[in-house]
Amino acid sequence: MELQQKIENKTARVGVLGLGYVGLPLCVEFARRGFEVSGFDVSERLVRDLKGGRSHVLDVASETIRDLVRSGRFSPTTRFDRLGRADAIVICVPTPLRKSKEPDVSYILSATREVSRRLRRGQLVVLESTTYPGTTRELVLTALERAGLRVGRDFHLAFSPERVDPGNKTYRITNTPKVVGGVTPACARAAAALYGQIVERVVPVSSPEAAEMVKLLENTFRAVNIGLVNEIALMCHRLGLDVWEVISAASTKPFGYMPFYPGPGIGGHCIPLDPQYLAWKMKSLNFEPRFIELAGVINASMPEFVVRRIGDILNGDSKPLKGSRILVLGVAYKPNVSDVRESPALDVIKLLGEQGVAVSISDPWIKTIQVENRKFRSRPLTRAELRRYDLVAVLTAHGGVDYRRVLRAARRVFDARNALAGVADPKLFRL
Repeated sequence: MELQQKIENKTARVGVLGLGYVGLPLCVEFARRGFEVSGFDVSERLVRDLKGGRSHVLDVASETIRDLVRSGRFSPTTRFDRLGRADAIVICVPTPLRKSKEPDVSYILSATREVSRRLRRGQLVVLESTTYPGTTRELVLTALERAGLRVGRDFHLAFSPERVDPGNKTYRITNTPKVVGGVTPACARAAAALYGQIVERVVPVSSPEAAEMVKLLENTFRAVNIGLVNEIALMCHRLGLDVWEVISAASTKPFGYMPFYPGPGIGGHCIPLDPQYLAWKMKSLNFEPRFIELAGVINASMPEFVVRRIGDILNGDSKPLKGSRILVLGVAYKPNVSDVRESPALDVIKLLGEQGVAVSISDPWIKTIQVENRKFRSRPLTRAELRRYDLVAVLTAHGGVDYRRVLRAARRVFDARNALAGVADPKLFRL
């Protein structure tokens, strides 16, 4: 097979559509392995920055981009006519939700149209964008075959779910197993050959639908278990128990248990959104996804619970919520990233502002954020700064912050009746 030979001897040209936190690292790995890579994006500013050696993705160093661009192995571009030169094309575009909680596949359709206009014999197309089961076959394949070519014979098509975890220093693209589902066995072999050049293990599944479902299972598993532990936290609060003590003790069981931790909600692009793709698909088949919907209700309620707890703590010290000075410590949706997409901290800040609270933020990964019409600038964590507040709400535990030092300093500043509200490492704070 000519395509597999090109892949094996690294003469295959690779094109990646979408240069975000999934697409850009993928470009880097293929370019590092000796492939000629073209990265496509609709943002002229983004492409200009990448050509200048400036990375916008936490896990990709600007120096790496600069070296790959200079070597000619990585070429960022907005010119989609170059897709015709690519032997393998990977689609990594966003898949947001509409306000009605229906999947917005417009980016996938737009990218597919660009590929379809230039599709030629011998090409491999892989969709990585998270979506509902059936998208690859029903939408992408249908659009590509309009060019008159037949899948499995003239071109190959597969789905391979992205497994990027921003900020994770242990598991990167190369040592994270890659699931691949091809429309035909030949498609699966071609996709497996491509990813086999950059990952240690490729996991073939029977179809693109199975591969699409794999991604949704992974993130639905997390969303449902986070919802469960958040409800356990609410129960422990009602029972007067320390949820962190309970989780810590349960975690000593060496089998049949996996620890999850409560928080002010869930954030990021994947966990709050991906289960909704599955829920939407199942509702179209008259199947009620009750676990997904219940977890969504519980997780979405956590910012309001945090604000109520803050109010209770202040009331216990004879202080009203309105007019209080509160520092929100941790704004990003997860540790060690500068990403605030869907961060529950933003909801907490908004709700506090509606209650007349004077809110400030502190996060080592964030310089500024915009909530509603107000801009917040991250404050330094000093003893003098802590003295300015009536309460500190710890919402995200970042590896870059020594929270033990912060909390020790806070306890010296606040009298014994004051407390810290929010969620952090169990050794540092109790919900």
